[in-house]
Amino acid sequence: MNNTKSATQDRKLEHIQLTAKSQTLAATSDKRFYYEPLFSGNAQELDLGIEFAGFSLKLPLWISSMTGGTGIAGKINENLARACGEFGIGMGLGSCRKLLDSDEFLDDFHVKSLANNSPVFANLGIAQLEELIDKNELSKVDRLVTKLNADGLIIHINPSQEWFQPEGDIIKRAPLETIETCVEYFKFPIIVKEVGQGMGPRTLKALMMMDLCAIEFASFGGTNFSKLEYLRNSNNLTVHEPLCHVGHTALEMVHMTNDLIDELGSAAKCKNFIISGGIKSYLDGHYLCKLSKGCAIFAMASEFLKTAMVDYESVQQQVREIKKGLNFANSFLSVRREH
Repeated sequence: MNNTKSATQDRKLEHIQLTAKSQTLAATSDKRFYYEPLFSGNAQELDLGIEFAGFSLKLPLWISSMTGGTGIAGKINENLARACGEFGIGMGLGSCRKLLDSDEFLDDFHVKSLANNSPVFANLGIAQLEELIDKNELSKVDRLVTKLNADGLIIHINPSQEWFQPEGDIIKRAPLETIETCVEYFKFPIIVKEVGQGMGPRTLKALMMMDLCAIEFASFGGTNFSKLEYLRNSNNLTVHEPLCHVGHTALEMVHMTNDLIDELGSAAKCKNFIISGGIKSYLDGHYLCKLSKGCAIFAMASEFLKTAMVDYESVQQQVREIKKGLNFANSFLSVRREH
């Protein structure tokens, strides 16, 4: 018996053995897509690149901010930055607060050289920026971005997290005022993001009318830093636990921004969106990006954290598989606008 015939018979036997386990229920069908198997070959390699906020990305993918100056953060950031350089994707660093007054943890964050031409953004919280404005020390942020050779700054707005955090900072003014001051003062690009609860329509409208590089959703459905701080807090905060569940999903925020693009017209200065928060797979990201009327890419954090804590090869394989999946999705799936 030749090898080809033997392999075919083995495969057919496997098919028979796995038939029972391969049953699917109609109710589990993914209603977000039409599957169109007629119009592409499955070996076709597509150009998945996108011009996003002045950067040329090879994939519509971003690695969301995760970890700052602690323990294994340096190795995690190194693995992630190497993936950015190899695959042409962007990343946000974890909070760089500790670098404002000390270079002790600089090596944990100084990874831009590994990312080559891919964007790497520094990251500071709204409370730190408010404090620096009050002290007339915004120049510290300029120095931070320069010494990291970063492409810009992410400002995370997190009043809910700070409220739950045992050692949380007091935010004295409306974050909008602080962001407006930063946009006017800094010459580098600025991204504004939440930290796991998303943003409502009034906030999105205000941000879209500003000269921002991009808006990152950090929506409800993924890692929620309010819930994280609630779990950290040794005080009995059970009465406040329902607040951890207030927020907006990525799908809700896509619909909000779509409506705002229609409403604002030319007044919408920022229509670049990093869709993050609850993105568990490339299909989630692909669907939401295609649904958006803006220029959208998707981002994940915890999914990358799992592999980056292992080794670079794990991250490398992860991005390769995401690329293969996006290639298939763009070849054979079309988005249902209503489902």
